[in-house]
Amino acid sequence: MYKLLFRPLFFLLEPEAAHHFVTGMFQFLMKIPGTEWLSESLYKVKDARLEKELFGLRFPNSVGLAAGFDKQASFYKEFSSLGFGFIEVGTITPKPQDGNPQPRMFRLPKDQGLINRMGFNNGGLEMARKNLQNRDRSFIIGGNIGKNKVTPNENAIDDYLECFRGLHDLVDYFVVNVSSPNTPGLRELQDKEPLLRILNALKVENTKIPTPRPILLKIAPDLTDSQLDDIVDIVAESKIDGIIATNTTISREGLNSSKELLAEAGGLSGKPVRERSTEVIRYLHQKSNGAFPIIGVGGIHSAKDALEKLNAGASLVQVYTGFIYEGPALIKSINKALLSGK
Repeated sequence: MYKLLFRPLFFLLEPEAAHHFVTGMFQFLMKIPGTEWLSESLYKVKDARLEKELFGLRFPNSVGLAAGFDKQASFYKEFSSLGFGFIEVGTITPKPQDGNPQPRMFRLPKDQGLINRMGFNNGGLEMARKNLQNRDRSFIIGGNIGKNKVTPNENAIDDYLECFRGLHDLVDYFVVNVSSPNTPGLRELQDKEPLLRILNALKVENTKIPTPRPILLKIAPDLTDSQLDDIVDIVAESKIDGIIATNTTISREGLNSSKELLAEAGGLSGKPVRERSTEVIRYLHQKSNGAFPIIGVGGIHSAKDALEKLNAGASLVQVYTGFIYEGPALIKSINKALLSGK
């Protein structure tokens, strides 16, 4: 029904307008008695065989909603009824910021992808804290954190530490985002030396709290094998808990969309990044001999795509663009496939 009826209507709107319309409408519907039960009965798959323990957390299933969808932790509660095993909010920065000028998101229907140059638009740390205050602790929430655009790279540690301190009592795990292509200079922090400084500072801070939180690093699909080797070393040296592979790509190879669309700046997500993100997962898993968990994200539009990532070495998967193109039935189909083993 989603692909035949709702998606064509949603795609009549500009992508960002459609996002606000759909999330707002869903929040409204969830206030109607019985709607949450209906949503869960349609999409949620409950089975102990789907549960997975990772980072000291018990995930009810392996399918999460990736960061970028719920940027300021506004509607994670409502969307948890669609069968996700966990939801990652953010990217959250210390201060509120508007992000880049609109339009800043573009659909590529011919390639089943999206280009975005949002630029960490979010309401800032205090808004995220307010939205997370009364969260349901039985559902796993991750906090994806970044630096403000105006913060120079040499001071980036301060922004990551501020977000960590502000959210550590409200989220279940953290993701350090240094891989978005839409904040000028951010990807320079993926270099070994500055990245180790940030991760080591967070690890030290993590020892100061009663219940330490798992810390993961989200990386770009555009890293070379040499840079991926550095990532393996960085995980071993910093002793962080895992990797999320991958963020969006700046590549435009092999696409069928118009030259005008492909000329738009920003990160590309969806089907075009599926193969590369799986390659990165497989490389890291094999190079490290499975030494750390990987959450696989990028181009998951079907149960087959999710199983591909898990077979390559991922422990969990996340969806975003595939969720937009395929609808909430995607989560159920992945969980059903995990139960059937095919």
